[in-house]
This record gives sequence, C-alpha cells and structure tokens, in this order.
Amino acid sequence: MTTNPPKYDVYGLGNALVDIECALSVDTLATIGMDKGVMTLLDEAVQNTALAQLKAYDTKRSCGGSAANTIIAISQLGGHTFYCCKVADDDYGHFYTQDLVDCGVETNLTGQAAAAGITGKCLVLVTPDADRTMGTFLGISSELSDQDLDADAIASSAYTYIEGFLVTGENSKQAAIKARYLAKSAGRKLAMSLSDYNMVKFFRPGLLEMIGDGVDLLFANESEALLMADTDDFAVAIDYLKTLAHTFAITRGPQGSILFDGEQVIEIAPYPVKAIDTVGAGDMYAGALLYGITHGLSWAQAGTLGSMASAQLVTAYGARMETAALQQILAQVVG
Repeated sequence: MTTNPPKYDVYGLGNALVDIECALSVDTLATIGMDKGVMTLLDEAVQNTALAQLKAYDTKRSCGGSAANTIIAISQLGGHTFYCCKVADDDYGHFYTQDLVDCGVETNLTGQAAAAGITGKCLVLVTPDADRTMGTFLGISSELSDQDLDADAIASSAYTYIEGFLVTGENSKQAAIKARYLAKSAGRKLAMSLSDYNMVKFFRPGLLEMIGDGVDLLFANESEALLMADTDDFAVAIDYLKTLAHTFAITRGPQGSILFDGEQVIEIAPYPVKAIDTVGAGDMYAGALLYGITHGLSWAQAGTLGSMASAQLVTAYGARMETAALQQILAQVVG
C-alpha cells in the first residue's frame, strides 16, 4: 500500500471510440433501424451501412467513449489525469491519440506502438427532442485487456474510474476487475459508472462482478439505478446502492441529482435549460464531481459543479465543452 501523494487525480479505463455525431429526425433514425435512446453494439458492416445512409448529413468527430469524456472534463477543469484504452494503427487511432494529448491527458497510447486493426467508432445520432442514440462498433477496443493496464499509474492515482461499458467483453471486464484490484492494493479509491440502461439490462451479473465487494463511488442515472435494484421505488434503489458503494451519485435529468456522501443523502438542484443534445451529460457530471472531491470541494459543491456543467453541456451539440466555459462554471461554484 502506497503512502505517496497521488500523481494523478483520476486514472480512467474505458473504450477508445471516435465519436461521429449527427443530428437527424426521428423518422430518419427509424429508417436506419436503431433503437432510440440507448446504446447498441453493432458489427462493422451494420455501422458502415448506417454511415452510408448519413452521407448527406453534417457529422462531427471527436475523441470519445464514456470514460474518456469524463477524464477530459477533469483535465479541462485543471485536474491531472491518465487514460488507458486501445486504438489501432489507423487514421482514427492516430486522431484519437493526438486528441487525448491535446486535451492534456496522459495515456498508455503514447508509450506503445498501436497494433494493426480498426479503431472503434461510435455513431451518435441526436434527434430534435435532444435524445441520443448510439451505435457502437468496438473494433480493436474489444481487445482491451489487463496487459494494457499501467499498474504504476493506477497506484499513483487518487481514484481509478471504470466505465460499465467494459462489461460487454470478457477481456475488458477482466481488465476492469484487475484495475480494481490494483487500485485497492495500492490503497487508492475506485469509482465506476453503470454507463447505460442496456448494460444493466443485459449484463447485470457482469457489472456485479466488476463491483465485487463494493466500490468507493458509483455513478448511475435514475433508470439504471432502478433496474439495478430491480424496483420501481427510488428510495429502495437508494438503499440498494448503499450495499454496492460507499458513496454514489444518481442523475435524474431535469429533476437534478442525488448524492450519498457516505453519511447523508444530498439533493442537488437542477439547472433548467433548453436541451439540444444530451450526449455526454452523465460523463460530464462524473468528471465534474470527481474533480470536485479530489480538489477540496464539499460533496454539495462538487454536485453543484456537476449539475451546472452537465446542464450547460446539453445546450449545444457534442460531448465536450470549451475549456474556458467549463472553467467559468468552476469559478462560479468556488466563488
């Protein structure tokens, strides 16, 4: 167990996906044939077919993946971060690595040669109701394993943050479990996100394997928390999450969010906005909260930062804010 001050605030582990975002109508989404409002795993051919149907639309690409969005937000706020993932030696992989570096995130990608293969991509389709539908081809990210972990970086991080999407592959799930072990062995804390309703619906036993005997901080939205607890009663879901995590955060969209700081439940007020695109809102909330609790903010302040930042994020397209805008929100919270 290390007693050294952490070098990194948060070490992230997740899929490396180049987000390809497009705004379109609900009718067009139905034509493409994807389930609205959730993340669906696609094979390359199906994703390419969907992309071909969007040639007439404007698209925007960025370095993404749920945990990557969170880690980048922490870096933008001024935190020190490390992101572990896997990309291929192709144009998308080179773009992804450079984008991480440009965001000030240290990564395993700069210390090793990328393998042959295809970098993962996530088709992010946004409808006029601000809902987001994701079609993901994991590509080489599905080969992420415990061999990609940086044990020294984990031991040097106050928190290791794991995305629940890793549950979909046996190797990536085992990498998450190994990262959990390494963090705990070093006396560091572990945070995890349930990531998506479908992850809970189809992979609940695997998520419980990743959680093990409990994590230090768990992130979920309300629908994920209710399904995880197998209940329609939000109070019951809160009590159930207390058996899985020492602390947790449950986002509730326009109803704000709920935090449990280990002793008390804290209600965080919403910040009503006109939502255009909800992509990355939960990731931003997690990043802001993790930044806050690793930089001396109270849980209430950290939750407020998460609420304000995620509210601002959804007023424009994309899963990332300008650094100056995010810093301005931080200044408002800390005074």
